[in-house]
Amino acid sequence: MRRQAGSLEEENGNLTIQGDWTLLDYKALKQIVESRSGKNFSSNNVDLTGLGRVDTAGASLLISLLGAETLMALAEQDSALPQEQRALLHAVADAMRQPSSPEPEGLAPIPQFLSETGKSVEAIWHLTYLLAGFIGQIIATLFVIIPRPSRWRVTPFIAAIQNTGLNALPIVALLTFLVGAVVAFLGATVLKDFGATIYTVNLVAFSFLREFGVLLAAILLAGRTASAFTAQIGAMKVNEELDAIRTLGLDPVELLVIPRVLAMMVSLPILTFVGMLSGLVGGGMVCALALDISPAQFMAIVERDIALKHFLVGMSKAPFLAFLIAAIGCLEGLKVGGSAQSVGVHTTASVVQSIFIVILLDAVAALFFMEMGW
Repeated sequence: MRRQAGSLEEENGNLTIQGDWTLLDYKALKQIVESRSGKNFSSNNVDLTGLGRVDTAGASLLISLLGAETLMALAEQDSALPQEQRALLHAVADAMRQPSSPEPEGLAPIPQFLSETGKSVEAIWHLTYLLAGFIGQIIATLFVIIPRPSRWRVTPFIAAIQNTGLNALPIVALLTFLVGAVVAFLGATVLKDFGATIYTVNLVAFSFLREFGVLLAAILLAGRTASAFTAQIGAMKVNEELDAIRTLGLDPVELLVIPRVLAMMVSLPILTFVGMLSGLVGGGMVCALALDISPAQFMAIVERDIALKHFLVGMSKAPFLAFLIAAIGCLEGLKVGGSAQSVGVHTTASVVQSIFIVILLDAVAALFFMEMGW
Protein backbone atom coordinates (compact mmCIF):
# COMPACT_ATOMS: atom_id res chain seq x y z
CA MET A 1 0.00 0.00 0.00
CA ARG A 2 1.44 3.34 -1.06
CA ARG A 3 2.08 5.78 1.77
CA GLN A 4 0.11 9.03 1.67
CA ALA A 5 1.01 11.94 3.93
CA GLY A 6 -1.73 13.02 6.28
CA SER A 7 -3.91 15.98 5.43
CA LEU A 8 -7.01 17.89 6.51
CA GLU A 9 -9.87 19.17 4.38
CA GLU A 10 -12.49 21.51 5.79
CA GLU A 11 -15.70 22.28 3.84
CA ASN A 12 -18.97 23.74 5.12
CA GLY A 13 -17.93 23.15 8.73
CA ASN A 14 -17.13 19.48 8.10
CA LEU A 15 -13.61 18.19 8.63
CA THR A 16 -12.15 15.28 6.67
CA ILE A 17 -9.01 13.59 7.92
CA GLN A 18 -7.03 11.62 5.35
CA GLY A 19 -3.68 9.94 4.85
CA ASP A 20 -1.11 8.54 7.25
CA TRP A 21 -0.68 10.28 10.59
CA THR A 22 2.68 8.92 11.71
CA LEU A 23 5.96 10.14 13.16
CA LEU A 24 7.50 10.47 9.67
CA ASP A 25 5.26 13.47 8.87
CA TYR A 26 5.03 14.80 12.42
CA LYS A 27 6.54 18.23 11.71
CA ALA A 28 4.26 19.00 8.74
CA LEU A 29 1.17 17.59 10.48
CA LYS A 30 1.88 19.66 13.57
CA GLN A 31 1.89 22.84 11.51
CA ILE A 32 -1.44 21.84 9.94
CA VAL A 33 -2.97 21.18 13.36
CA GLU A 34 -1.62 24.46 14.79
CA SER A 35 -3.15 26.39 11.89
CA ARG A 36 -6.58 25.16 12.98
CA SER A 37 -6.06 25.65 16.73
CA GLY A 38 -8.92 27.29 18.53
CA LYS A 39 -11.64 25.64 16.41
CA ASN A 40 -14.08 23.25 18.03
CA PHE A 41 -15.17 20.11 16.17
CA SER A 42 -17.77 17.63 17.27
CA SER A 43 -17.93 13.96 16.39
CA ASN A 44 -20.84 14.63 14.02
CA ASN A 45 -18.88 16.78 11.57
CA VAL A 46 -15.58 14.87 11.50
CA ASP A 47 -14.89 12.12 8.93
CA LEU A 48 -12.16 9.56 9.65
CA THR A 49 -12.92 7.13 6.83
CA GLY A 50 -9.92 8.32 4.85
CA LEU A 51 -7.50 7.85 7.73
CA GLY A 52 -4.59 5.62 6.81
CA ARG A 53 -1.88 4.40 9.13
CA VAL A 54 -1.65 6.06 12.54
CA ASP A 55 0.73 5.78 15.48
CA THR A 56 0.86 7.37 18.92
CA ALA A 57 2.51 10.53 17.57
CA GLY A 58 -0.26 11.02 15.02
CA ALA A 59 -2.93 10.15 17.58
CA SER A 60 -1.58 12.82 19.95
CA LEU A 61 -1.87 15.40 17.14
CA LEU A 62 -5.45 14.35 16.45
CA ILE A 63 -6.21 14.78 20.14
CA SER A 64 -4.70 18.27 20.06
CA LEU A 65 -6.97 19.05 17.09
CA LEU A 66 -10.22 17.42 18.14
CA GLY A 67 -9.92 16.83 21.88
CA ALA A 68 -9.69 13.55 23.73
CA GLU A 69 -13.44 13.10 24.24
CA THR A 70 -14.28 13.76 20.59
CA LEU A 71 -11.62 11.37 19.31
CA MET A 72 -12.78 8.63 21.71
CA ALA A 73 -16.36 9.07 20.48
CA LEU A 74 -15.18 8.85 16.85
CA ALA A 75 -13.11 5.76 17.53
CA GLU A 76 -16.11 4.03 19.14
CA GLN A 77 -18.73 4.94 16.51
CA ASP A 78 -16.72 4.77 13.26
CA SER A 79 -16.91 1.11 12.27
CA ALA A 80 -15.08 1.77 9.00
CA LEU A 81 -11.78 2.05 10.85
CA PRO A 82 -9.83 -1.15 11.47
CA GLN A 83 -10.10 -2.56 14.97
CA GLU A 84 -6.42 -1.95 15.79
CA GLN A 85 -6.68 1.74 14.80
CA ARG A 86 -9.77 2.26 16.92
CA ALA A 87 -8.06 0.57 19.87
CA LEU A 88 -4.96 2.75 19.47
CA LEU A 89 -6.93 6.00 19.20
CA HIS A 90 -9.08 5.03 22.20
CA ALA A 91 -6.06 4.12 24.34
CA VAL A 92 -4.10 7.30 23.54
CA ALA A 93 -7.15 9.52 24.03
CA ASP A 94 -8.01 7.82 27.31
CA ALA A 95 -4.45 8.31 28.58
CA MET A 96 -4.24 11.97 27.54
CA ARG A 97 -7.59 12.96 28.98
CA GLN A 98 -6.48 12.01 32.49
CA PRO A 99 -5.70 15.25 34.33
CA SER A 100 -2.16 15.52 35.62
CA SER A 101 -1.98 15.30 39.38
CA PRO A 102 -1.32 18.72 40.91
CA GLU A 103 1.87 19.30 42.80
CA PRO A 104 1.24 18.85 46.53
CA GLU A 105 1.40 22.04 48.46
CA GLY A 106 4.19 22.34 50.97
CA LEU A 107 3.17 21.75 54.56
CA ALA A 108 3.63 24.31 57.26
CA PRO A 109 6.73 23.81 59.45
CA ILE A 110 4.90 22.27 62.43
CA PRO A 111 2.81 19.77 60.40
CA GLN A 112 5.92 18.96 58.38
CA PHE A 113 7.88 18.27 61.58
CA LEU A 114 5.08 16.12 62.97
CA SER A 115 4.84 14.22 59.69
CA GLU A 116 8.57 13.47 59.58
CA THR A 117 8.51 12.47 63.25
CA GLY A 118 5.65 10.08 62.60
CA LYS A 119 7.48 8.51 59.66
CA SER A 120 10.60 8.05 61.79
CA VAL A 121 8.64 6.46 64.63
CA GLU A 122 6.91 4.14 62.17
CA ALA A 123 10.27 3.14 60.65
CA ILE A 124 11.73 2.42 64.10
CA TRP A 125 8.69 0.34 65.01
CA HIS A 126 8.99 -1.62 61.77
CA LEU A 127 12.69 -2.29 62.39
CA THR A 128 11.95 -3.40 65.96
CA TYR A 129 9.19 -5.69 64.75
CA LEU A 130 11.47 -7.33 62.15
CA LEU A 131 14.33 -7.70 64.64
CA ALA A 132 12.07 -9.30 67.25
CA GLY A 133 10.75 -11.77 64.71
CA PHE A 134 14.25 -12.60 63.48
CA ILE A 135 15.50 -13.14 67.04
CA GLY A 136 12.60 -15.53 67.61
CA GLN A 137 13.52 -17.39 64.43
CA ILE A 138 17.15 -17.70 65.57
CA ILE A 139 16.13 -19.03 69.00
CA ALA A 140 13.68 -21.51 67.45
CA THR A 141 16.39 -22.77 65.07
CA LEU A 142 18.81 -23.14 67.99
CA PHE A 143 16.33 -25.29 69.89
CA VAL A 144 15.96 -27.49 66.80
CA ILE A 145 19.67 -28.07 66.06
CA ILE A 146 21.21 -28.15 69.56
CA PRO A 147 19.82 -31.64 70.38
CA ARG A 148 21.06 -32.87 66.97
CA PRO A 149 24.88 -32.81 66.85
CA SER A 150 24.84 -34.06 63.25
CA ARG A 151 23.48 -30.64 62.20
CA TRP A 152 26.12 -28.63 64.02
CA ARG A 153 28.30 -26.66 61.60
CA VAL A 154 31.59 -26.71 63.46
CA THR A 155 33.88 -25.52 60.66
CA PRO A 156 31.97 -22.26 59.91
CA PHE A 157 31.66 -21.72 63.67
CA ILE A 158 35.44 -21.96 64.23
CA ALA A 159 36.14 -19.81 61.16
CA ALA A 160 33.73 -17.14 62.42
CA ILE A 161 35.40 -17.16 65.86
CA GLN A 162 38.74 -16.51 64.20
CA ASN A 163 37.34 -13.70 62.05
CA THR A 164 35.31 -12.03 64.78
CA GLY A 165 37.48 -12.75 67.82
CA LEU A 166 41.13 -13.56 67.22
CA ASN A 167 41.56 -11.10 64.36
CA ALA A 168 39.99 -8.32 66.46
CA LEU A 169 42.21 -8.86 69.53
CA PRO A 170 44.98 -6.38 68.56
CA ILE A 171 42.69 -3.45 67.81
CA VAL A 172 40.56 -4.06 70.94
CA ALA A 173 43.65 -4.33 73.15
CA LEU A 174 45.22 -1.19 71.68
CA LEU A 175 42.06 0.91 71.91
CA THR A 176 41.22 -0.07 75.49
CA PHE A 177 44.85 0.46 76.53
CA LEU A 178 44.76 4.02 75.18
CA VAL A 179 41.36 4.75 76.69
CA GLY A 180 42.54 3.41 80.06
CA ALA A 181 45.52 5.75 79.94
CA VAL A 182 43.27 8.70 79.07
CA VAL A 183 40.78 7.90 81.85
CA ALA A 184 43.61 7.64 84.39
CA PHE A 185 45.15 10.90 83.23
CA LEU A 186 41.85 12.79 83.38
CA GLY A 187 40.97 11.27 86.76
CA ALA A 188 44.36 12.21 88.18
CA THR A 189 44.01 15.78 86.87
CA VAL A 190 40.64 16.24 88.60
CA LEU A 191 41.44 14.37 91.83
CA LYS A 192 44.78 16.16 92.26
CA ASP A 193 42.96 19.30 93.43
CA PHE A 194 41.42 17.30 96.28
CA GLY A 195 44.55 15.43 97.25
CA ALA A 196 42.91 12.14 96.29
CA THR A 197 45.00 10.98 93.34
CA ILE A 198 45.19 7.53 94.88
CA TYR A 199 41.54 7.03 93.92
CA THR A 200 42.50 7.17 90.25
CA VAL A 201 43.10 3.44 90.61
CA ASN A 202 39.50 2.91 91.74
CA LEU A 203 38.20 5.08 88.89
CA VAL A 204 40.04 3.09 86.24
CA ALA A 205 39.12 -0.28 87.73
CA PHE A 206 35.44 0.53 88.21
CA SER A 207 35.01 2.07 84.75
CA PHE A 208 36.68 -0.75 82.84
CA LEU A 209 35.35 -3.70 84.79
CA ARG A 210 31.75 -2.50 84.71
CA GLU A 211 31.40 -0.43 81.52
CA PHE A 212 34.30 0.46 79.26
CA GLY A 213 35.67 -3.04 78.74
CA VAL A 214 32.47 -4.51 77.33
CA LEU A 215 31.23 -1.28 75.75
CA LEU A 216 34.35 -0.53 73.71
CA ALA A 217 34.69 -4.15 72.57
CA ALA A 218 31.01 -4.27 71.56
CA ILE A 219 31.21 -0.99 69.63
CA LEU A 220 34.30 -2.19 67.79
CA LEU A 221 32.58 -5.45 66.86
CA ALA A 222 29.46 -3.55 65.81
CA GLY A 223 31.50 -1.53 63.35
CA ARG A 224 33.87 -4.28 62.29
CA THR A 225 31.93 -7.53 62.38
CA ALA A 226 28.27 -6.59 61.96
CA SER A 227 29.14 -4.79 58.73
CA ALA A 228 31.11 -7.84 57.56
CA PHE A 229 28.14 -10.14 58.24
CA THR A 230 25.82 -7.82 56.29
CA ALA A 231 28.21 -7.55 53.35
CA GLN A 232 28.83 -11.31 53.18
CA ILE A 233 25.18 -12.36 53.33
CA GLY A 234 24.11 -9.43 51.16
CA ALA A 235 26.61 -10.37 48.44
CA MET A 236 25.32 -13.94 48.55
CA LYS A 237 21.78 -12.67 48.08
CA VAL A 238 22.77 -10.43 45.17
CA ASN A 239 24.49 -13.42 43.52
CA GLU A 240 21.35 -15.53 44.15
CA GLU A 241 23.29 -17.96 46.31
CA LEU A 242 20.59 -17.82 49.00
CA ASP A 243 18.03 -18.92 46.41
CA ALA A 244 20.31 -21.81 45.51
CA ILE A 245 20.57 -22.78 49.19
CA ARG A 246 16.79 -22.82 49.53
CA THR A 247 16.48 -24.80 46.30
CA LEU A 248 18.70 -27.48 47.83
CA GLY A 249 16.29 -27.72 50.76
CA LEU A 250 18.61 -26.00 53.25
CA ASP A 251 17.75 -23.25 55.72
CA PRO A 252 19.85 -20.07 55.33
CA VAL A 253 19.32 -19.23 59.00
CA GLU A 254 20.74 -22.57 60.11
CA LEU A 255 23.48 -22.49 57.49
CA LEU A 256 24.67 -18.88 57.70
CA VAL A 257 23.19 -17.10 60.71
CA ILE A 258 23.54 -19.59 63.59
CA PRO A 259 27.34 -20.12 63.24
CA ARG A 260 27.91 -16.37 63.17
CA VAL A 261 25.66 -15.69 66.15
CA LEU A 262 27.29 -18.39 68.28
CA ALA A 263 30.77 -17.26 67.25
CA MET A 264 29.98 -13.70 68.33
CA MET A 265 28.66 -14.94 71.68
CA VAL A 266 31.98 -16.67 72.25
CA SER A 267 34.21 -13.92 70.87
CA LEU A 268 32.79 -10.87 72.63
CA PRO A 269 33.29 -12.18 76.22
CA ILE A 270 36.90 -13.00 75.31
CA LEU A 271 37.42 -9.55 73.80
CA THR A 272 35.73 -7.99 76.83
CA PHE A 273 38.16 -9.75 79.17
CA VAL A 274 41.12 -8.62 77.05
CA GLY A 275 39.72 -5.08 76.99
CA MET A 276 39.40 -5.01 80.77
CA LEU A 277 43.01 -6.15 81.23
CA SER A 278 44.32 -3.71 78.62
CA GLY A 279 42.42 -0.81 80.18
CA LEU A 280 43.85 -1.64 83.61
CA VAL A 281 47.35 -1.87 82.11
CA GLY A 282 46.93 1.52 80.44
CA GLY A 283 45.66 3.10 83.66
CA GLY A 284 48.41 1.42 85.66
CA MET A 285 51.06 2.77 83.29
CA VAL A 286 49.83 6.36 83.78
CA CYS A 287 49.66 5.85 87.53
CA ALA A 288 53.24 4.54 87.56
CA LEU A 289 54.64 7.32 85.36
CA ALA A 290 52.66 10.33 86.58
CA LEU A 291 51.41 9.51 90.09
CA ASP A 292 54.25 7.41 91.54
CA ILE A 293 51.87 4.51 92.14
CA SER A 294 53.83 1.33 91.50
CA PRO A 295 52.22 -1.61 89.65
CA ALA A 296 52.34 -3.67 92.86
CA GLN A 297 50.51 -0.92 94.77
CA PHE A 298 48.06 -0.54 91.87
CA MET A 299 47.17 -4.23 91.97
CA ALA A 300 46.96 -4.23 95.77
CA ILE A 301 44.39 -1.40 95.67
CA VAL A 302 42.39 -3.19 92.99
CA GLU A 303 42.40 -6.41 94.99
CA ARG A 304 41.42 -4.62 98.22
CA ASP A 305 38.73 -2.21 96.96
CA ILE A 306 37.23 -3.74 93.83
CA ALA A 307 34.80 -6.59 94.43
CA LEU A 308 34.43 -9.52 92.07
CA LYS A 309 30.82 -8.55 91.33
CA HIS A 310 31.99 -5.60 89.21
CA PHE A 311 33.87 -7.96 86.93
CA LEU A 312 30.85 -10.27 86.72
CA VAL A 313 28.52 -7.37 85.94
CA GLY A 314 30.68 -6.35 82.98
CA MET A 315 31.07 -9.89 81.67
CA SER A 316 27.36 -10.69 82.02
CA LYS A 317 26.45 -8.08 79.41
CA ALA A 318 28.78 -9.42 76.72
CA PRO A 319 26.73 -12.44 75.46
CA PHE A 320 23.53 -10.40 75.12
CA LEU A 321 25.27 -7.59 73.24
CA ALA A 322 27.01 -10.14 71.00
CA PHE A 323 23.71 -11.85 70.18
CA LEU A 324 22.05 -8.56 69.19
CA ILE A 325 25.02 -7.36 67.12
CA ALA A 326 25.16 -10.61 65.15
CA ALA A 327 21.37 -10.73 64.70
CA ILE A 328 21.24 -7.17 63.36
CA GLY A 329 24.15 -7.77 60.99
CA CYS A 330 22.64 -10.97 59.58
CA LEU A 331 19.13 -9.48 59.34
CA GLU A 332 20.35 -6.49 57.33
CA GLY A 333 22.22 -8.88 55.05
CA LEU A 334 19.04 -10.86 54.39
CA LYS A 335 17.18 -7.60 53.65
CA VAL A 336 19.56 -6.67 50.82
CA GLY A 337 17.91 -6.20 47.43
CA GLY A 338 19.27 -7.12 44.05
CA SER A 339 21.87 -4.39 43.60
CA ALA A 340 25.31 -3.50 44.89
CA GLN A 341 23.96 -0.17 46.15
CA SER A 342 21.56 -2.04 48.42
CA VAL A 343 24.51 -3.88 49.97
CA GLY A 344 26.13 -0.56 50.90
CA VAL A 345 22.90 0.90 52.27
CA HIS A 346 22.17 -2.09 54.52
CA THR A 347 25.81 -2.37 55.62
CA THR A 348 25.66 1.22 56.85
CA ALA A 349 22.30 0.54 58.50
CA SER A 350 23.65 -2.50 60.33
CA VAL A 351 26.55 -0.51 61.80
CA VAL A 352 24.32 2.35 62.94
CA GLN A 353 21.67 0.06 64.43
CA SER A 354 24.25 -2.15 66.17
CA ILE A 355 26.05 0.75 67.83
CA PHE A 356 22.74 2.32 68.84
CA ILE A 357 21.41 -0.89 70.40
CA VAL A 358 24.73 -1.52 72.20
CA ILE A 359 24.73 1.90 73.85
CA LEU A 360 21.00 1.73 74.64
CA LEU A 361 21.19 -1.73 76.20
CA ASP A 362 24.31 -0.85 78.16
CA ALA A 363 22.59 2.23 79.59
CA VAL A 364 19.51 0.20 80.56
CA ALA A 365 21.72 -2.46 82.16
CA ALA A 366 23.67 0.16 84.10
CA LEU A 367 20.46 1.62 85.54
CA PHE A 368 19.17 -1.87 86.37
CA PHE A 369 22.35 -2.92 88.20
CA MET A 370 22.49 0.40 90.04
CA GLU A 371 18.92 0.00 91.26
CA MET A 372 19.62 -3.58 92.31
CA GLY A 373 22.71 -2.47 94.24
CA TRP A 374 25.03 -4.78 92.31
